[in-house]
Formats: sequence, structure tokens, C-alpha cells
Amino acid sequence: MELSVDRLTKQYGSKIAVDCVSAVLKPGVYGLLGENGAGKTTLMRMLCAILESTSGEVFWDGREVVSMGAEYRDILGYLPQEFGYYPNYTAREFLLYMAALKGIPRDTAKKRAGELLKIVGLNDVGTKKMKTFSGGMKQRVGIAQALLNYPKLLILDEPTAGLDPKERVRFRNLISDYAEDRIVLLSTHIVSDIEAIADEVLLMKKGKVMMQGSVSELTEKAAGKVWELTVSPDEAKIWQEKASVANLRHEGEQVVLRILSDDKPAEGAAPCEAGLEDLYLYSMSEYPK
Repeated sequence: MELSVDRLTKQYGSKIAVDCVSAVLKPGVYGLLGENGAGKTTLMRMLCAILESTSGEVFWDGREVVSMGAEYRDILGYLPQEFGYYPNYTAREFLLYMAALKGIPRDTAKKRAGELLKIVGLNDVGTKKMKTFSGGMKQRVGIAQALLNYPKLLILDEPTAGLDPKERVRFRNLISDYAEDRIVLLSTHIVSDIEAIADEVLLMKKGKVMMQGSVSELTEKAAGKVWELTVSPDEAKIWQEKASVANLRHEGEQVVLRILSDDKPAEGAAPCEAGLEDLYLYSMSEYPK
């Protein structure tokens, strides 16, 4: 089982949204990190064969996915960043409707819808209309619909948006179990979610995949570039304007800054262990390092 991306590019006029991306994905969880406008959603839509590429190709087990048509859709589960739903449908009705669109037999769909409502923690409200749901509850219905057909390839665009911490833990456990023999690609701005479950991380910036590797491999790239420096509140404001400050916290009348820099930024700065968020912020920073 393999999803192969070969020099995939999407251009709108003079703007290149996705720039010659190549990657090979095998069973496991892949996290896609990048700022707004980095090209994550555009890339995902091309992987789903929803959006036509300007150039390049996507292959599933050696077969070009556009030519596979319905056969590719049968193995694909997709949660867009904003999924459409009918407000007057109950959660169960919506899942049965989506199952019908996917060509799942009604008896199978009823059983699967019941299973998924339990899995995403909505079994007790399955007969309530979705217009009464919170944003997090709607998002959980979206995750459930992406799983209806037991997809071999699951693509999730910002799946944890709107989920509270408890719901995010439930989601992470679900995805970790599901990806044992399937390919899962998810994008999120919540670095800790990717850090917790991703087997590999793809870091995107301005349409390109800048780095790809395991969490430990990528965080190693930020080793020696993370520092803590204790300063006064006035000095903290100056540092925020001239350096890449990943975090600050107040301790009494002092401020402790977490600074990303190739070199020791000042006397008194102490080195810190790097995390994935440090690498992400370091890579995206426009400050001199």
C-alpha cells in the first residue's frame, strides 16, 4: 500500500500554491505542518483528485489516481477544512446520507453509522439535529463521515479544529489505532497533536515541502538553537522586536524568554532542549538567526 506524489504543482496565474512536491507515503500517520497559505489544503485537494494539478501526478500502488475514478474514491476518506452538512439532519441521518453517496448498502450503513457515533462520542445525541451541535460536535460528525467506508487512505484537513482537549485525545487514539495498516495524512496548526501521533512530519512553506522526517529527526535539526533568557519587562519588548521569541512567561518581576537563534543570543542565555514546535517556529521565522 503506497501513495506516491511526483513533482505535484498547482499554479494560479503567477502564484504557485504548491511547488513541485514529491513524497512517498506508506501505512502510518503523516502530519502536515505549515502556516496559512503554505499550500496544505491545495495539496490535500489534489491528493483527493478534487483539484486538478497544473503538473505532476499522484499514484496509488503505481496507478495514476485520476484515471482510477470511482475505484480511487472507494478507498479514500476525506474531511475538508469546512465540510458541508444539512442543519435539519440528525447526526445519524447525515451519516446515512453520506453513506448512500459513497454507495454503501443501507444495512451496512446503519451498522457503521452506529459504530462511528460511539467511536466519536456522539451516540447519545445521534438523533438530535446538527444545527443544535457545537462546533466540536459537528467536527466529530465530519471525522465519522470520513471513516464510513473503512478508507485505506484517510486525508484530514484541520481535523482537531474546535475540539476540546479531551476530544483531541480521543481523536489521537482513534487515528493511531486506525493507521496501523492504513495511510493517514492530517494537517493541523496544533503542533502537539502531530507530535503525539505522527510517524512522519512534512513541513511546508510557500508551497514547498521544506523537510520530512520523524518527530525526533526533525527536532534534532533544532538542537542548539533554543535558548532561555531572563530579562526585565522592558527588555522583553525589545527582544520580541529583534529576535524570534517562541514563548515568554512571567516569573515575579522578570520575564523568561524562549529564543530561537543559531548562536547564543546574549550573556546569561541558557540552552534548552528543542521540540517540534521550536523547529516549526524556527523554520517559519523571518528574523535573522
